[in-house]
Order: sequence, then C-alpha cells, then structure tokens
Amino acid sequence: MRIAVTGRHGQIAQALSVRAAGSTEQILLLARPEIDLTRPAELEATLIGLEPDAIVNAAAYTAVDQAETEPDLAAAINAEGAAAVARAAAKLGVPIVQLSTDYVFDGRGDRPYREDDPTGPLGVYGVSKLAGERAVAQAAPDHAILRTSWVYSPFGRNFVRTMLALARQRDEVRVVCDQVGAPTSALDIADGVIGVVHNLLAESARSDLRGVFHMTAAGTATWAEFAEASFALSRAAGGPSATVIPIPTTEYPTPARRPANSRLDTSLLATVHGIRLPHWRQSLQPCIERLLAQDADRP
Repeated sequence: MRIAVTGRHGQIAQALSVRAAGSTEQILLLARPEIDLTRPAELEATLIGLEPDAIVNAAAYTAVDQAETEPDLAAAINAEGAAAVARAAAKLGVPIVQLSTDYVFDGRGDRPYREDDPTGPLGVYGVSKLAGERAVAQAAPDHAILRTSWVYSPFGRNFVRTMLALARQRDEVRVVCDQVGAPTSALDIADGVIGVVHNLLAESARSDLRGVFHMTAAGTATWAEFAEASFALSRAAGGPSATVIPIPTTEYPTPARRPANSRLDTSLLATVHGIRLPHWRQSLQPCIERLLAQDADRP
C-alpha cells in the first residue's frame, strides 16, 4: 500500500515514516520542492502522478502566533492547499486523511468537545484549519478529518523538546496552568492514521467511516502538569529537570489566543474505527528517553 504524505519535515509525517518501516505500507513523504501547498495546480499534478492508494495531508502552517500577521499565507496553506490535496485524491479515486486541530473550538466549553459541537476558532490559525476541513469535505467525499491536540514527539520542535532545552538553562520554568488538553504523541497519531487508512480502503461502502473524528491521547493535563511530568521522567533518566512555576494565561500573553479547554471526546473514533490512542503518560516516557539519547549522541 502506497500512502502519499504531505509535510515531510513535520512531526506526524516523520512518525508515519517510522511506524511504516518494515511494514507493507510504503510512505511517500512529500515537501518542497516536490510539492508546495501555495501552488495548487502543480501540487495536484504531482500527487496524481504518484498514483498512491491513499493520501494523508499532514502539511500545515502551524505558527499559531505568526499567523495573526500572515492570514493570507495561513489560508493559502491550510485551506486552499488542503483543498488542492483533496481534489487530487478525488481525481485519483482514493481516500484522503486530513489532519486538523483542537483550535477549531473556542475552548469555552466545560466538557470534552464532540465532533458535532459548534466550532468557533479564536485566531487566524484555527480559522484557516477549519476552512481546510470544509474544503476537504467538499472536494473529496472519501475523507476522514482527524482533529488532534498538543502534539509532541522526538522529531522537530514541540513542547517537550522546548521544556528540556529550558531545563538545561534555568532552575525554574513558568508554565501556564489554566489551559487543559490531551498531550498526544505523533507516533501514536501515526498508528491511528494508518489504522484509519486501512479502514477506508477495506470498507469503501461504509459512509460512517468518513467524516470528522477526534484523535487524541487518553487522559488530560494542563501545560504545567505536562511540563512537570516531562521533567520527572527526564530526571529519572539522568536528564535535565527544572521546577515548574504554574502561572495563569494572563501572565503569558501571546498574539493568538489559545482555547482554555482543548479536551476532545474521542469516543466516535473508538466506536466507528475501533481506534483508541494510549494514555499520554504512557507514551511520554519513550519520547523523553529518545530525546535524551539524541542529545547524548550529539558531539
């Protein structure tokens, strides 16, 4: 099975490559210069020429704060680019999996968000990702849109890597304690994505396998709790650690507002696709160990 994946350097794309190693899945990682989500016509032609069995659109403009000053670029990549990927999938007659985000919600709810809850993004990034969801759904009926949250991994820039870097520089780290969500391993997301692709290919007539689904780790945490868990595991493995000073969001202003409640209800994914991701604490330890090993290997 050949799966074309946009966004070669992203956490989920790299995780897909790792998870598919030695399996029957062939992951075709694509990024500039092969594809450019701001050049939709060329993008479509490249994807169609590859003739994959499925497409995963993991490429995105993810600079949440910078998006506030670059709304056109965010829309070009996250909405118009996603639409082009979906059109290619439709022309090929293959399923597309679109990665999306908890930022499509305003975070004011008092329970985990379900797929049919009203959306209301707080910033440009969330608006562009929501537009991408709608564009994909319109362009390619054979789609699964997977909303995830707080992605971390041994690859690229993410919260865990940032915390370990800060712990090497200081004894205390101030971290927001009034935003809650589900830290989710990119490697676990990759496992879930591959499972969804298999389901879409195996049961093309099942409409319930198509649509929007929430895919996050089990369990929840605040950013401060996530940092504390990361430092505890790092310290136990002989790595850097720091004391977490919990602070409210008001003490850490950013250009883009974040949802206070990023919890997503994943029961639909479990019921329909039979997929549940592990608890975030279970997946955090191997990530920490791998990051520490990478640091030890550096000259």
